[in-house]
Amino acid sequence: EALADVQESVKRGEPLAAPLARHEVFPPMVTHMMAVGEETGALDAMLGKVADFYDQEVDDSVSALTSLIEPLLIVVMGVGVGGILISLYLPMFSIANLIQR
Repeated sequence: EALADVQESVKRGEPLAAPLARHEVFPPMVTHMMAVGEETGALDAMLGKVADFYDQEVDDSVSALTSLIEPLLIVVMGVGVGGILISLYLPMFSIANLIQR
């Protein structure tokens, strides 16, 4: 619905940033950068900067998520390995106790 309105507005000759800002489809920074790009005639450069910004933001988020998941994964793997070791050694200890009797 919002994109259809943006398309109609652009067909009528409005700048691209104005209808996007009206519908709040994109964050304000994106619409401001698009407006500046349209005014200066460097829309492609501005959209490139926006893409770089969001690419960096995604990288930072993935880094933070990885640093949170990594210790949890190590603990889970440790518990799994410990469980396997216990399941292997417990029967051997039981047999050793039976032999000692």
